[in-house]
Amino acid sequence: MLNHLGLVDALRAFRDGHASPGDYLAACHEAARAHADMAAFTYLAPELSPADGPWAGIPVGVKDIIATADMPTTNGSPVYADHVPAADAWIVARLRALGASVLGKTVSTEFAWRHPGPTHNPWARGHTPGGSSSGSAAAVAAGIVPLALGTQTFGSVIRPAAYCGVVGFKPSYGAIPRLGVHPLAPSLDHVGLFTRSVTDAAFALVHLIGRDDADPHGRPLPGFSVDLDARLAARDAPRLAVVRTAIWDRAEPEQRALLDSAAAAFRAAGAGVSDLELPASFEVLWDCARTILAVEASARFGSLVERCPDRTSQPLKDLVAEGARISAVAYVDALRRQIELRTDLDAVLTGHDAILTLPASGPAPEGLASTGDPAFCVPWTCLGAPAVALPAGASRGLPLGLQLVGAYRNDLALLRTVGWCETVLARPITFPAV
Repeated sequence: MLNHLGLVDALRAFRDGHASPGDYLAACHEAARAHADMAAFTYLAPELSPADGPWAGIPVGVKDIIATADMPTTNGSPVYADHVPAADAWIVARLRALGASVLGKTVSTEFAWRHPGPTHNPWARGHTPGGSSSGSAAAVAAGIVPLALGTQTFGSVIRPAAYCGVVGFKPSYGAIPRLGVHPLAPSLDHVGLFTRSVTDAAFALVHLIGRDDADPHGRPLPGFSVDLDARLAARDAPRLAVVRTAIWDRAEPEQRALLDSAAAAFRAAGAGVSDLELPASFEVLWDCARTILAVEASARFGSLVERCPDRTSQPLKDLVAEGARISAVAYVDALRRQIELRTDLDAVLTGHDAILTLPASGPAPEGLASTGDPAFCVPWTCLGAPAVALPAGASRGLPLGLQLVGAYRNDLALLRTVGWCETVLARPITFPAV
């Protein structure tokens, strides 16, 4: 099916005359309508025509906390039900400049926190797709779009990607400007990507990294290229560090077994695979992240909760109240530890190309009242390190993934390592039935 082409394959098909941008857009739009019961979108664009630019014909799903000037941006909240921003977010403007089309706005939990939306996991209705980037992960998994935008403050790209069986990529902190992205906790917020392959994620990143002086946390990555023919350049067998964190006992048996079997496969293919125990100092990362999140969210949403108690959820109210109880000293100390440990990660990774660990506790839980546990993603998000969710298996008809983490701002090296792992696993890209 035409809409099942990934980003790079679609662009190659356009270039080589094997498919037209207009037909591809139409096929993706039809797929969105066919999957309407999955509730991945809060708003679907009318019929689209290809724009001008190198990405003409590529439809993108945009998480509903990311501003779009021609579509509602509700932030997952009834407070913003009729809100249409005055300008596009930085990343949306970049995509439009490339010629991509916004197919629609994808469901987000309320302000990218815990109160879930209506989206179902495309592999099993009635199971969560994860969150907070619920609709974006589901839309890529279902074959609706080859690329969707998400955000991650705790685990909102990596976890839903693992639950939905797609590649999720959280670049290094500051790699993609967040202008026009509604903040939850600016010291932790990242813009991330959902794609069907590691090459697609790398190709997208090449075109979407940048800097804007209005984003004080921006740190553009060193330049690199990924072209349509060479794709992501091959690398030699990597050196992988298997990390079983302090919350390992929260992982389900099938998720642990998947990590062990993948590690064995990588070792058999020539990778250096060894266990790595993080220094005890890293065990504060969960507490640091929670402190930073609660304080910054409280400052951001405190007045909103006070003004609109009937239109804000209990999870948001609880987070605001939690942050208000934390002292300034504790908050500043958490920020200090965050920066120190980010620097320490480079030393921890000496002799290794990437960390191999878990993206979630197991497959997507049943029910839509929760989006699952983000804890396996939290330390790497707090550090701002690049991370990738890689589809690697299944349990009970639901996807299972791996998480690979690299050193801060070494995104290309991480992507090349994950690309090697993807090749070894050789898992075909599959799609759920409509």
